[in-house]
Amino acid sequence: MSGMEFVFTGFRQDSDIRSYTFQIISADRTKSKVTVGADLSLIRKHRIPLQELPLLCRRLLETNGVGKSSTVMFTEKDMLVYVTERVAAEHVAELKRRAHRTPVSSRAGQAWRTAGKAGTLTNAAAAAKK
Repeated sequence: MSGMEFVFTGFRQDSDIRSYTFQIISADRTKSKVTVGADLSLIRKHRIPLQELPLLCRRLLETNGVGKSSTVMFTEKDMLVYVTERVAAEHVAELKRRAHRTPVSSRAGQAWRTAGKAGTLTNAAAAAKK
């Protein structure tokens, strides 16, 4: 939502639900609070790092908005969207890493190993001498 800022103010945990609190500063500078809950058992199930949760919750608020509710839940559907994006980004990174690798040749270094031997001519040098 444009014109709104979401400032993380803290979290608390009740059982397996971690609640992240954000202060909302609207375009006219009025302030309100919203809490985003996340089920930690689902976070572990989808292997989402706990350190990423505050930013994921803020992104949820930025993309979906707040509406009239002061409590929002980071659902399994939201988690799956994130996991899909993360897997795609990891795949692209792996392709980039592979693209930069040069294939190892069995002839690597052969030119400098044979060039310095006395009395040895390569095929090209022998042909040029004729």
